[in-house]
Amino acid sequence: MSTPRTLQDYPQAMVDEVQRVRQIVADLHAELPRYELVVWTAGNVSQRVRHPEVPDGSADLLVIKPSGVSYDELTAQSMVVCTLDGALLDGSGAPSSDTAAHAYTYQHMPHVGGVVHTHSTYATAWAARGEEIPCVLTMMADEFGGPIPVGPFAIIGDDSIGRGIVATLSESRSPAVLMKNHGPFTIGADARAAVKAAVMCEEVARTVHISRQLGEPKPIDASHIDSLYERYQNVYGQ
Repeated sequence: MSTPRTLQDYPQAMVDEVQRVRQIVADLHAELPRYELVVWTAGNVSQRVRHPEVPDGSADLLVIKPSGVSYDELTAQSMVVCTLDGALLDGSGAPSSDTAAHAYTYQHMPHVGGVVHTHSTYATAWAARGEEIPCVLTMMADEFGGPIPVGPFAIIGDDSIGRGIVATLSESRSPAVLMKNHGPFTIGADARAAVKAAVMCEEVARTVHISRQLGEPKPIDASHIDSLYERYQNVYGQ
C-alpha cells in the first residue's frame, strides 16, 4: 500500500469512521471540564481509528483536539486527524502538544483505542510528589487492579512522555499513570473508557489524599485486589 497523503487516500469506510470519531472525541472533551479535570485549554482526549485493511495497526489514525483551543470552541470539525507518527493528516489547526505521546502509546500498545491527559488537581498533586496512589479502596481494586503507578519525568515535545507511559503501564493492570511532575495519562479500549479512567483516577486520588490527613490508610490484601478486579472487569454490570 502506498503511503496516503490525505485522508481521502484512505478507504471510504475509514473516512466515514474518522467523521464519526471526530464527533465522539469532541463530545468527550466536554466531560473534562464537567468533572473539573482541566482548566483553560489544558488536557486532551484522543481515539484511534483502525484501518480496515491493515490489521497490524501500522496504518491506523488518531483523532485529537487542536492545540490551545478553548473547550467551548471545540466542534467535531475542529478535531484534527494524525497518523501514528504524529503527523497532521487532516484538520485546520495544529495538533495538541501531547500528540506525540498519544501516537507513541497507540503504536506500542495495540489494544489501546483511547488516550486521555489531564492536569486534575489531586492526581497531579500525587504526580508532583512522584508517589504512586496505594490501593486502599475497593473502587481502586475494581478499576485499577492495584496502585496507580508513577511514570518517569519527561519533557513535552517528542515521544519521551509516550515512552514513559508505555514502559509503566506495560507492567501494570492500571489504565492510569501519574507522569512525574506532570500529571495523569489514562488509556482505554476507546476514548470513553479512557475518560472514565481519568474521572476515577481523580476521584481516588482525592479520597486517598483526604484519608491520609486522618491517618495512614489500610492497604487491601493482594488476593482481595485480584478477586475484586476479576469480578468488576468480567462480571459487574450488564
